[in-house]
Amino acid sequence: MSAAEEAAGARFVTFGCRLNAFETEAMREHAAAAGLGNAVIVNTCAVTGEAVRQARQAIRRVRREQPDARIIVTGCAAQTETGRFSAMPEVDHVVGNAEKMRRETFVRLAAGDGRMATVAVGDIMQVRESAGHLIGGFGARARAFVQVQNGCDHRCTFCIIPFARGPSRSLDPARVVEQVSRLVGEGYAEIVLTGVDITSYGDDLPGPASLGLLVRRILAGVPALERLRISSIDSVEADDDLIEALAGEERLMPHLHLSLQAGDDTILKRMKRRHRARDAVAFCARAREARPDVVFGADLIAGFPTETEAMFEATLAHVAECGLTYLHVFPFSARAGTPAARMPQLPAGEAALRARRLRRAGRAAQERFLGRERGKVRRVLVERPGFGRSEHFAGVALAGEAQAGEVVAARVTGHEGDRLVAQILT
Repeated sequence: MSAAEEAAGARFVTFGCRLNAFETEAMREHAAAAGLGNAVIVNTCAVTGEAVRQARQAIRRVRREQPDARIIVTGCAAQTETGRFSAMPEVDHVVGNAEKMRRETFVRLAAGDGRMATVAVGDIMQVRESAGHLIGGFGARARAFVQVQNGCDHRCTFCIIPFARGPSRSLDPARVVEQVSRLVGEGYAEIVLTGVDITSYGDDLPGPASLGLLVRRILAGVPALERLRISSIDSVEADDDLIEALAGEERLMPHLHLSLQAGDDTILKRMKRRHRARDAVAFCARAREARPDVVFGADLIAGFPTETEAMFEATLAHVAECGLTYLHVFPFSARAGTPAARMPQLPAGEAALRARRLRRAGRAAQERFLGRERGKVRRVLVERPGFGRSEHFAGVALAGEAQAGEVVAARVTGHEGDRLVAQILT
Protein backbone atom coordinates (compact mmCIF):
# COMPACT_ATOMS: atom_id res chain seq x y z
CA MET A 1 0.00 0.00 0.00
CA SER A 2 1.24 3.49 -0.73
CA ALA A 3 0.98 6.21 1.84
CA ALA A 4 -2.28 8.12 1.72
CA GLU A 5 -1.87 11.18 -0.43
CA GLU A 6 -3.62 14.54 -0.44
CA ALA A 7 -5.00 16.15 -3.60
CA ALA A 8 -7.55 18.97 -3.98
CA GLY A 9 -9.54 18.01 -0.91
CA ALA A 10 -9.60 14.29 -1.73
CA ARG A 11 -7.28 11.75 -0.18
CA PHE A 12 -6.18 8.57 -1.95
CA VAL A 13 -5.08 5.24 -0.48
CA THR A 14 -3.73 2.88 -3.14
CA PHE A 15 -3.12 -0.87 -2.89
CA GLY A 16 -1.69 -3.32 -5.39
CA CYS A 17 -0.11 -3.06 -8.79
CA ARG A 18 1.42 -0.38 -10.97
CA LEU A 19 -1.76 -0.19 -13.01
CA ASN A 20 -3.62 0.75 -9.84
CA ALA A 21 -0.99 3.46 -9.23
CA PHE A 22 -1.62 4.83 -12.73
CA GLU A 23 -5.37 4.76 -12.23
CA THR A 24 -5.08 6.59 -8.93
CA GLU A 25 -3.37 9.43 -10.79
CA ALA A 26 -6.17 9.53 -13.35
CA MET A 27 -8.76 9.58 -10.54
CA ARG A 28 -6.79 12.31 -8.79
CA GLU A 29 -7.16 14.55 -11.84
CA HIS A 30 -10.87 13.75 -12.18
CA ALA A 31 -11.44 14.48 -8.47
CA ALA A 32 -9.55 17.78 -8.64
CA ALA A 33 -11.39 18.90 -11.78
CA ALA A 34 -14.75 18.04 -10.21
CA GLY A 35 -13.89 19.80 -6.94
CA LEU A 36 -14.48 16.67 -4.89
CA GLY A 37 -13.61 17.43 -1.28
CA ASN A 38 -13.79 15.85 2.15
CA ALA A 39 -13.49 12.39 0.61
CA VAL A 40 -11.12 9.43 0.85
CA ILE A 41 -10.87 7.15 -2.20
CA VAL A 42 -9.52 3.67 -1.42
CA ASN A 43 -8.26 1.92 -4.56
CA THR A 44 -8.23 -1.78 -3.63
CA CYS A 45 -6.47 -4.92 -4.83
CA ALA A 46 -7.99 -8.41 -5.06
CA VAL A 47 -5.02 -10.58 -5.99
CA THR A 48 -4.95 -12.29 -2.55
CA GLY A 49 -7.21 -12.59 0.43
CA GLU A 50 -4.57 -10.72 2.43
CA ALA A 51 -4.81 -7.74 0.04
CA VAL A 52 -8.58 -7.61 0.63
CA ARG A 53 -8.08 -7.85 4.40
CA GLN A 54 -5.60 -4.97 4.34
CA ALA A 55 -8.02 -2.81 2.37
CA ARG A 56 -10.83 -3.43 4.83
CA GLN A 57 -8.48 -2.66 7.71
CA ALA A 58 -7.42 0.60 6.04
CA ILE A 59 -11.06 1.63 5.52
CA ARG A 60 -11.79 1.19 9.22
CA ARG A 61 -8.69 3.19 10.10
CA VAL A 62 -9.67 6.00 7.73
CA ARG A 63 -13.11 6.21 9.33
CA ARG A 64 -11.55 6.55 12.78
CA GLU A 65 -9.18 9.25 11.54
CA GLN A 66 -11.73 11.16 9.46
CA PRO A 67 -15.19 10.47 10.87
CA ASP A 68 -16.86 13.12 8.70
CA ALA A 69 -15.26 12.22 5.35
CA ARG A 70 -17.02 10.30 2.60
CA ILE A 71 -15.26 6.99 2.00
CA ILE A 72 -15.35 5.83 -1.62
CA VAL A 73 -14.09 2.31 -2.27
CA THR A 74 -13.05 1.23 -5.75
CA GLY A 75 -10.56 -1.07 -7.48
CA CYS A 76 -10.42 -4.81 -8.07
CA ALA A 77 -11.70 -5.96 -4.66
CA ALA A 78 -14.60 -3.51 -4.90
CA GLN A 79 -15.44 -5.01 -8.31
CA THR A 80 -15.29 -8.65 -7.24
CA GLU A 81 -16.60 -8.33 -3.67
CA THR A 82 -19.04 -5.45 -4.04
CA GLY A 83 -21.48 -6.70 -1.42
CA ARG A 84 -18.78 -7.23 1.16
CA PHE A 85 -17.58 -3.64 0.90
CA SER A 86 -21.01 -2.04 0.55
CA ALA A 87 -22.05 -3.81 3.79
CA MET A 88 -19.26 -2.11 5.74
CA PRO A 89 -20.78 0.67 7.88
CA GLU A 90 -17.69 2.81 7.21
CA VAL A 91 -18.24 2.86 3.42
CA ASP A 92 -20.35 5.52 1.68
CA HIS A 93 -19.88 4.55 -1.98
CA VAL A 94 -18.59 1.52 -3.89
CA VAL A 95 -17.42 2.30 -7.44
CA GLY A 96 -16.47 -0.28 -10.08
CA ASN A 97 -13.23 -0.50 -12.05
CA ALA A 98 -14.78 0.89 -15.23
CA GLU A 99 -16.76 3.59 -13.41
CA LYS A 100 -13.73 4.86 -11.50
CA MET A 101 -12.07 5.97 -14.75
CA ARG A 102 -15.00 8.12 -15.90
CA ARG A 103 -14.95 11.88 -15.30
CA GLU A 104 -18.73 12.00 -14.79
CA THR A 105 -18.46 9.64 -11.79
CA PHE A 106 -16.47 12.25 -9.89
CA VAL A 107 -18.68 15.10 -11.10
CA ARG A 108 -21.69 13.30 -9.62
CA LEU A 109 -19.85 12.46 -6.41
CA ALA A 110 -18.79 16.07 -5.99
CA ALA A 111 -22.31 17.36 -6.66
CA GLY A 112 -23.97 14.82 -4.38
CA ASP A 113 -26.07 13.90 -7.41
CA GLY A 114 -28.97 11.64 -6.47
CA ARG A 115 -28.34 9.63 -9.64
CA MET A 116 -24.97 8.60 -8.19
CA ALA A 117 -25.94 5.31 -6.58
CA THR A 118 -24.31 4.23 -3.35
CA VAL A 119 -23.14 1.21 -5.36
CA ALA A 120 -22.04 2.01 -8.91
CA VAL A 121 -20.51 -1.23 -10.19
CA GLY A 122 -21.30 -2.36 -13.71
CA ASP A 123 -20.64 -5.61 -15.59
CA ILE A 124 -16.91 -5.40 -16.26
CA MET A 125 -17.11 -8.34 -18.68
CA GLN A 126 -19.05 -6.14 -21.12
CA VAL A 127 -16.33 -3.48 -21.29
CA ARG A 128 -14.56 -3.48 -24.64
CA GLU A 129 -12.45 -0.30 -24.58
CA SER A 130 -9.90 1.34 -22.32
CA ALA A 131 -9.77 5.10 -22.40
CA GLY A 132 -6.29 6.51 -22.98
CA HIS A 133 -6.06 8.84 -20.01
CA LEU A 134 -3.44 11.53 -20.53
CA ILE A 135 -2.48 12.30 -16.97
CA GLY A 136 -0.36 15.23 -15.98
CA GLY A 137 2.24 13.61 -13.77
CA PHE A 138 3.02 11.68 -10.61
CA GLY A 139 3.78 14.30 -8.03
CA ALA A 140 7.32 13.94 -6.71
CA ARG A 141 7.97 10.50 -8.15
CA ALA A 142 11.01 10.04 -10.36
CA ARG A 143 9.31 7.58 -12.69
CA ALA A 144 5.83 7.46 -14.18
CA PHE A 145 3.60 4.58 -15.21
CA VAL A 146 1.74 4.50 -18.53
CA GLN A 147 -1.17 2.14 -19.06
CA VAL A 148 -0.99 0.32 -22.39
CA GLN A 149 -3.46 -2.51 -21.77
CA ASN A 150 -6.19 -3.62 -19.39
CA GLY A 151 -8.06 -6.85 -18.70
CA CYS A 152 -7.19 -10.48 -19.35
CA ASP A 153 -8.63 -13.19 -21.61
CA HIS A 154 -6.85 -16.06 -19.85
CA ARG A 155 -8.38 -18.14 -17.09
CA CYS A 156 -5.64 -19.30 -14.74
CA THR A 157 -7.35 -21.44 -12.15
CA PHE A 158 -6.07 -19.44 -9.15
CA CYS A 159 -6.77 -15.95 -10.47
CA ILE A 160 -9.75 -13.67 -9.82
CA ILE A 161 -8.33 -10.70 -11.75
CA PRO A 162 -10.07 -11.33 -15.12
CA PHE A 163 -13.36 -10.91 -13.29
CA ALA A 164 -12.13 -7.67 -11.76
CA ARG A 165 -10.68 -6.22 -14.96
CA GLY A 166 -12.74 -7.68 -17.79
CA PRO A 167 -11.56 -8.77 -21.24
CA SER A 168 -8.17 -7.79 -22.64
CA ARG A 169 -8.13 -4.48 -24.47
CA SER A 170 -5.23 -2.43 -25.79
CA LEU A 171 -4.74 1.31 -26.00
CA ASP A 172 -4.06 2.90 -29.35
CA PRO A 173 -0.26 3.11 -29.82
CA ALA A 174 -0.44 6.76 -30.89
CA ARG A 175 -2.12 7.61 -27.57
CA VAL A 176 0.56 5.71 -25.67
CA VAL A 177 3.35 7.59 -27.47
CA GLU A 178 1.53 10.86 -26.79
CA GLN A 179 1.31 10.06 -23.07
CA VAL A 180 4.98 9.10 -22.87
CA SER A 181 6.01 12.25 -24.73
CA ARG A 182 3.93 14.41 -22.40
CA LEU A 183 5.45 12.88 -19.26
CA VAL A 184 8.99 13.15 -20.62
CA GLY A 185 8.26 16.80 -21.37
CA GLU A 186 7.37 17.23 -17.70
CA GLY A 187 10.78 15.93 -16.68
CA TYR A 188 10.26 12.20 -16.06
CA ALA A 189 13.40 10.27 -16.96
CA GLU A 190 11.86 6.80 -16.69
CA ILE A 191 8.55 5.47 -17.95
CA VAL A 192 7.10 2.10 -16.94
CA LEU A 193 4.62 0.45 -19.30
CA THR A 194 1.92 -1.30 -17.32
CA GLY A 195 -1.25 -3.33 -17.72
CA VAL A 196 -2.85 -6.55 -16.57
CA ASP A 197 -1.48 -8.82 -19.32
CA ILE A 198 0.74 -6.52 -21.36
CA THR A 199 2.26 -9.23 -23.54
CA SER A 200 -1.23 -9.68 -25.04
CA TYR A 201 -1.01 -6.05 -26.19
CA GLY A 202 -2.27 -5.58 -29.72
CA ASP A 203 -4.32 -8.76 -30.08
CA ASP A 204 -7.49 -6.67 -30.32
CA LEU A 205 -6.08 -3.90 -32.53
CA PRO A 206 -6.30 -3.74 -36.32
CA GLY A 207 -3.11 -4.39 -38.25
CA PRO A 208 0.22 -5.59 -36.85
CA ALA A 209 0.55 -4.72 -33.17
CA SER A 210 2.48 -6.25 -30.28
CA LEU A 211 4.27 -5.18 -27.12
CA GLY A 212 7.62 -5.33 -28.89
CA LEU A 213 6.41 -3.16 -31.75
CA LEU A 214 4.98 -0.69 -29.24
CA VAL A 215 8.28 -0.52 -27.35
CA ARG A 216 10.16 0.21 -30.56
CA ARG A 217 7.62 2.83 -31.60
CA ILE A 218 7.93 4.61 -28.23
CA LEU A 219 11.71 4.65 -28.33
CA ALA A 220 11.74 5.93 -31.91
CA GLY A 221 8.97 8.47 -31.31
CA VAL A 222 10.27 9.90 -28.03
CA PRO A 223 14.04 10.29 -28.45
CA ALA A 224 14.29 12.38 -25.26
CA LEU A 225 13.11 9.43 -23.13
CA GLU A 226 16.08 8.22 -21.09
CA ARG A 227 14.74 4.96 -19.71
CA LEU A 228 11.86 2.68 -20.62
CA ARG A 229 10.86 -0.18 -18.36
CA ILE A 230 8.14 -2.79 -18.78
CA SER A 231 6.20 -4.37 -15.95
CA SER A 232 5.31 -8.03 -15.49
CA ILE A 233 5.20 -10.08 -18.70
CA ASP A 234 4.10 -13.57 -19.66
CA SER A 235 7.24 -15.00 -21.23
CA VAL A 236 5.36 -17.41 -23.50
CA GLU A 237 3.64 -14.44 -25.18
CA ALA A 238 6.78 -12.32 -25.64
CA ASP A 239 7.27 -11.49 -29.33
CA ASP A 240 10.43 -11.34 -31.43
CA ASP A 241 10.32 -7.54 -31.61
CA LEU A 242 10.54 -7.35 -27.83
CA ILE A 243 13.67 -9.51 -27.82
CA GLU A 244 15.15 -7.42 -30.66
CA ALA A 245 14.41 -4.22 -28.74
CA LEU A 246 16.06 -5.71 -25.66
CA ALA A 247 19.14 -6.51 -27.74
CA GLY A 248 19.42 -3.21 -29.60
CA GLU A 249 17.93 -0.51 -27.38
CA GLU A 250 20.02 0.51 -24.39
CA ARG A 251 17.19 2.75 -23.19
CA LEU A 252 15.04 -0.36 -22.63
CA MET A 253 16.07 -1.41 -19.14
CA PRO A 254 17.67 -4.87 -18.71
CA HIS A 255 15.17 -6.04 -16.10
CA LEU A 256 12.23 -8.29 -16.91
CA HIS A 257 9.66 -9.42 -14.37
CA LEU A 258 8.14 -12.75 -15.39
CA SER A 259 4.78 -14.24 -14.47
CA LEU A 260 6.05 -17.80 -13.90
CA GLN A 261 4.00 -18.96 -10.84
CA ALA A 262 5.60 -22.42 -10.62
CA GLY A 263 8.44 -24.58 -11.89
CA ASP A 264 6.68 -27.94 -11.94
CA ASP A 265 4.80 -28.97 -15.09
CA THR A 266 1.98 -30.75 -13.28
CA ILE A 267 1.26 -27.69 -11.16
CA LEU A 268 1.55 -25.40 -14.19
CA LYS A 269 -1.03 -27.55 -15.96
CA ARG A 270 -3.38 -27.46 -12.96
CA MET A 271 -2.92 -23.71 -12.84
CA LYS A 272 -3.93 -23.63 -16.52
CA ARG A 273 -0.80 -21.74 -17.42
CA ARG A 274 0.23 -21.53 -21.07
CA HIS A 275 3.85 -22.55 -20.62
CA ARG A 276 5.88 -25.39 -19.17
CA ALA A 277 9.00 -25.09 -17.04
CA ARG A 278 11.35 -25.68 -19.98
CA ASP A 279 9.70 -22.81 -21.89
CA ALA A 280 10.58 -20.36 -19.12
CA VAL A 281 14.17 -21.61 -18.96
CA ALA A 282 14.46 -21.26 -22.75
CA PHE A 283 13.04 -17.72 -22.69
CA CYS A 284 15.51 -16.61 -20.03
CA ALA A 285 18.39 -18.08 -22.04
CA ARG A 286 17.18 -16.33 -25.19
CA ALA A 287 16.77 -12.98 -23.45
CA ARG A 288 20.20 -13.33 -21.82
CA GLU A 289 21.75 -14.08 -25.21
CA ALA A 290 20.15 -10.91 -26.59
CA ARG A 291 21.16 -8.79 -23.56
CA PRO A 292 23.86 -10.49 -21.47
CA ASP A 293 23.34 -8.24 -18.44
CA VAL A 294 19.56 -8.75 -18.22
CA VAL A 295 18.18 -9.77 -14.83
CA PHE A 296 14.87 -11.45 -14.09
CA GLY A 297 12.30 -11.10 -11.39
CA ALA A 298 9.42 -13.54 -11.10
CA ASP A 299 6.06 -14.12 -9.46
CA LEU A 300 5.89 -17.54 -7.80
CA ILE A 301 3.08 -19.20 -5.84
CA ALA A 302 3.95 -21.53 -2.97
CA GLY A 303 1.58 -24.22 -1.74
CA PHE A 304 -0.77 -24.47 -4.70
CA PRO A 305 -3.45 -27.14 -4.16
CA THR A 306 -2.14 -30.72 -4.71
CA GLU A 307 1.50 -29.50 -4.66
CA THR A 308 3.73 -32.26 -3.28
CA GLU A 309 7.14 -31.70 -1.74
CA ALA A 310 8.76 -32.92 -4.98
CA MET A 311 6.69 -30.48 -7.02
CA PHE A 312 7.70 -27.65 -4.71
CA GLU A 313 11.36 -28.67 -4.96
CA ALA A 314 11.02 -28.32 -8.74
CA THR A 315 9.92 -24.72 -8.25
CA LEU A 316 12.86 -24.12 -5.90
CA ALA A 317 15.21 -25.51 -8.54
CA HIS A 318 13.56 -23.29 -11.15
CA VAL A 319 15.04 -20.22 -9.45
CA ALA A 320 18.54 -21.36 -10.41
CA GLU A 321 17.55 -22.89 -13.76
CA CYS A 322 16.11 -19.58 -14.96
CA GLY A 323 18.76 -17.50 -13.21
CA LEU A 324 16.21 -15.42 -11.31
CA THR A 325 17.37 -12.45 -9.24
CA TYR A 326 14.23 -11.04 -7.61
CA LEU A 327 11.34 -13.17 -6.35
CA HIS A 328 7.82 -11.98 -5.57
CA VAL A 329 6.46 -14.92 -3.60
CA PHE A 330 2.79 -15.49 -2.78
CA PRO A 331 1.63 -18.23 -0.42
CA PHE A 332 -1.40 -19.69 -2.17
CA SER A 333 -4.59 -17.84 -1.30
CA ALA A 334 -7.86 -19.46 -2.33
CA ARG A 335 -10.09 -16.94 -4.07
CA ALA A 336 -13.79 -17.76 -3.99
CA GLY A 337 -15.18 -18.48 -7.44
CA THR A 338 -11.93 -19.80 -8.92
CA PRO A 339 -11.35 -23.47 -9.83
CA ALA A 340 -8.29 -23.69 -7.56
CA ALA A 341 -10.46 -22.91 -4.55
CA ARG A 342 -12.31 -26.19 -5.19
CA MET A 343 -9.15 -28.30 -5.49
CA PRO A 344 -7.73 -30.32 -2.57
CA GLN A 345 -5.95 -27.78 -0.37
CA LEU A 346 -2.66 -28.24 1.46
CA PRO A 347 -2.64 -28.54 5.28
CA ALA A 348 -3.01 -25.23 7.10
CA GLY A 349 0.28 -23.36 7.29
CA GLU A 350 2.11 -25.40 4.65
CA ALA A 351 1.84 -22.72 1.96
CA ALA A 352 3.33 -20.14 4.33
CA LEU A 353 6.21 -22.48 5.22
CA ARG A 354 7.00 -23.11 1.57
CA ALA A 355 6.75 -19.40 0.81
CA ARG A 356 9.41 -18.73 3.44
CA ARG A 357 11.69 -21.32 1.82
CA LEU A 358 11.19 -19.73 -1.59
CA ARG A 359 11.91 -16.28 -0.19
CA ARG A 360 15.15 -17.57 1.32
CA ALA A 361 16.16 -18.85 -2.11
CA GLY A 362 15.24 -15.46 -3.55
CA ARG A 363 17.32 -13.58 -0.98
CA ALA A 364 20.30 -15.83 -1.73
CA ALA A 365 19.95 -15.21 -5.47
CA GLN A 366 19.69 -11.46 -4.91
CA GLU A 367 22.72 -11.54 -2.61
CA ARG A 368 24.78 -13.22 -5.33
CA PHE A 369 23.70 -10.61 -7.88
CA LEU A 370 24.48 -7.69 -5.57
CA GLY A 371 27.91 -9.15 -4.83
CA ARG A 372 28.74 -9.30 -8.53
CA GLU A 373 27.92 -5.59 -8.93
CA ARG A 374 30.86 -4.39 -6.83
CA GLY A 375 33.19 -2.13 -8.83
CA LYS A 376 30.76 -1.58 -11.70
CA VAL A 377 29.52 1.82 -12.84
CA ARG A 378 25.74 1.99 -13.04
CA ARG A 379 23.31 4.63 -14.23
CA VAL A 380 21.06 5.31 -11.25
CA LEU A 381 17.69 7.07 -11.32
CA VAL A 382 17.57 9.14 -8.12
CA GLU A 383 14.22 8.66 -6.38
CA ARG A 384 15.07 10.81 -3.37
CA PRO A 385 18.28 12.29 -1.96
CA GLY A 386 20.60 9.42 -1.12
CA PHE A 387 18.62 6.67 -2.85
CA GLY A 388 17.87 5.51 -6.38
CA ARG A 389 17.57 2.47 -8.63
CA SER A 390 19.97 1.05 -11.17
CA GLU A 391 19.15 -0.12 -14.67
CA HIS A 392 18.50 -3.54 -13.13
CA PHE A 393 16.02 -2.07 -10.61
CA ALA A 394 18.42 -2.69 -7.74
CA GLY A 395 18.02 -0.24 -4.87
CA VAL A 396 21.12 1.92 -4.50
CA ALA A 397 22.24 3.90 -1.44
CA LEU A 398 24.03 6.88 -2.97
CA ALA A 399 26.90 8.93 -1.58
CA GLY A 400 27.12 12.34 -3.24
CA GLU A 401 24.81 15.15 -4.27
CA ALA A 402 21.95 14.54 -6.71
CA GLN A 403 18.35 15.66 -7.08
CA ALA A 404 15.30 13.40 -7.34
CA GLY A 405 14.61 12.65 -10.99
CA GLU A 406 18.24 12.84 -12.12
CA VAL A 407 20.01 9.91 -13.75
CA VAL A 408 23.58 9.80 -12.44
CA ALA A 409 26.61 7.60 -12.98
CA ALA A 410 27.69 5.89 -9.78
CA ARG A 411 30.39 3.35 -8.95
CA VAL A 412 29.25 0.44 -6.79
CA THR A 413 31.45 0.03 -3.70
CA GLY A 414 29.54 -2.81 -2.06
CA HIS A 415 26.11 -3.68 -0.72
CA GLU A 416 24.22 -3.60 2.54
CA GLY A 417 21.16 -5.77 2.99
CA ASP A 418 19.10 -5.71 -0.19
CA ARG A 419 20.62 -2.57 -1.71
CA LEU A 420 23.84 -1.57 -3.39
CA VAL A 421 26.11 1.14 -2.01
CA ALA A 422 27.59 3.49 -4.61
CA GLN A 423 29.50 6.73 -5.00
CA ILE A 424 28.20 9.29 -7.49
CA LEU A 425 30.85 10.12 -10.10
CA THR A 426 31.47 13.76 -10.86
